Amino acid sequence: MNLVTLEGVGKQFSERKLLDGVDLLINEGDRIGLIGINGSGKTTLLRIIAGEEPADSGSVTVWGGVTIRYLSQQPDLDGSLTVLDHLFHSDEPAMRLLHDFEEASLRLQERPDDAVLQQRLIELTAEMDRTHGWEAEAQAKTILTRLGITEFDARLDQLSGGQRKRVALARVLINPSDLLIFDEPTNHIDAETIAWLEDYLLGMSGALLMVTHDRYFLDRVVNRIVELDRRKLISYPGNYSKYLELRTARHEQLAAAEAARQNRLRQELEWLRRGAQARSTKQKARKQRIAELQQLRYDSGEERVAIALAGRRLGKKVLQARDLTKAYDGRLLFKGVDFHLDPGDRVGIIGPNGAGKSTFLDILAGKTAPDEGSVAWGETVHLGYYDQESAGLPDDQRIIDYIESLAPLVRTADGERVDAAQMLSWFLFSRPEQRTYIGALSGGERRRLYLLRTLLHQPNVLMLDEPTNDLDVQTLTVLEEFLDHFQGALLVVSHDRYFLDRNVDFLVHFGDETVSGRYPAPFSSYLRLRREEEREVAQEAARRSSTPAPPAAPRPGLPPARLSWREKQELQQLEEQIAGLEAEKQRLGEEINLSGEDYLRLQELADTLAEKEAALEQAMSRWLELAARAEEN
Repeated sequence: MNLVTLEGVGKQFSERKLLDGVDLLINEGDRIGLIGINGSGKTTLLRIIAGEEPADSGSVTVWGGVTIRYLSQQPDLDGSLTVLDHLFHSDEPAMRLLHDFEEASLRLQERPDDAVLQQRLIELTAEMDRTHGWEAEAQAKTILTRLGITEFDARLDQLSGGQRKRVALARVLINPSDLLIFDEPTNHIDAETIAWLEDYLLGMSGALLMVTHDRYFLDRVVNRIVELDRRKLISYPGNYSKYLELRTARHEQLAAAEAARQNRLRQELEWLRRGAQARSTKQKARKQRIAELQQLRYDSGEERVAIALAGRRLGKKVLQARDLTKAYDGRLLFKGVDFHLDPGDRVGIIGPNGAGKSTFLDILAGKTAPDEGSVAWGETVHLGYYDQESAGLPDDQRIIDYIESLAPLVRTADGERVDAAQMLSWFLFSRPEQRTYIGALSGGERRRLYLLRTLLHQPNVLMLDEPTNDLDVQTLTVLEEFLDHFQGALLVVSHDRYFLDRNVDFLVHFGDETVSGRYPAPFSSYLRLRREEEREVAQEAARRSSTPAPPAAPRPGLPPARLSWREKQELQQLEEQIAGLEAEKQRLGEEINLSGEDYLRLQELADTLAEKEAALEQAMSRWLELAARAEEN
């Protein structure tokens, strides 16, 4: 069934045309990945389909009854609402019921003797039972927890930008729709959470349209790639790997057609130069054919995007950091960290948001001072630091003028000298675009220019902080091909598993105020080794103590709070949930033991086991809290 139809859609901003006669059909079951270079109009196209922005020309038809939910890159949320309030403020009946129940429950806790409120809560509880509302509430909290949001009563204006994005993502996920539209959903999410999101989306029945740079995500989740290339859409069936094959074949066909055209044109021009004797009508027709061949182009869209800059010598000593400690506002990020880089090292840093990864790079780069410890770089080090700020780009300069002021000529590894215009072309800035003022660039285009600026100085040590955020797939290919030729040391913070697997040899994990040792890449190997360590720690803890730790005592002087109607229901459900999770955990452990060397299967099972363990830990913690209060009442 067709959900959305675009016919002849055009869109222009100022003098810049983004879309020109675009056609697109989105059908039931479609899972579409939209790719294209930054600034090509991907976000604009999503907004037009979502009804957030009008098209200048053409038509967008959303067929009757089709529901669309859209997650933008920077969601606009009401900061006065709590996390749960935002989730339950919805036009969906189940979410409205949850909102009414939560509100009545809170009011009754404030006025426990109010008979009207008691009756209201009884009615809402009955409706929750009838409609299985408890399951919807549990699902909402589970999704929030998996996205790293555990303070459900926190106001949105107290959260970071990344946390607000994840709350908005949770709301989109819990509300059913026929078409989900995502704009960079994997930004601000760590690698393990991205893997969970993949599985969640694969289990959903609705259609999906998204822009993302995460190529593993595209490989697993989508069944169609649509490329926005020079104001037109080109559709390829299959996932990202299949797209690469089909795109290569298409470009080869176009290149062959262009070569044949050039050969035919040479033959016709040679005939014309010989001044062949022929009837005037034939000669006129032949001249017309030559003119047509000269105008015709079979544009393969292929450009040289790899660059190997001449390198600088790097001595034996690169980096030695000792006993680094850093805290912010009384919150410890990490303590006593020792870290080193040797020539040729390629290290990836992973971990949840807020663990201190970017702060660690800032300390190494000298932008932030550690609370304790020391950082020593080698004398031959020329550091290139691609941070998340893109600071220092002059808005009032044209792109070409800015790059020429930095490096009018750059020497490549093979001795060739290239000018600024050629460098910009390699980084996907066309000759006309090079005359654009920097202030008029999109966020992604600024990041691409900032990347070029970082590499222009020919560093022999490169630090990259979340390079895949806000960079399109094509620019990531440019960067990766540069790194293929890069002979120096590399340190990169990223949640993009594809980028890490392709470019680093070791992974280091930040989290829980600790920094791990080095794990061998790829990410799947790291994950398997971490799970094995966690199981060993859990088994050792179980051997040492067969009884759970006692629940925390209430603060002295305060009577224990009564259980609300909702909490009594929750306590009963938790007992059943814990029993089910323990059984599932045991089954998964047995299945892991039987998987042998099937590493793909091992990774899937390890991911699932981690989810069950996290859910069990959360359920046990909540059960202990509620059970203790129930006994004291």
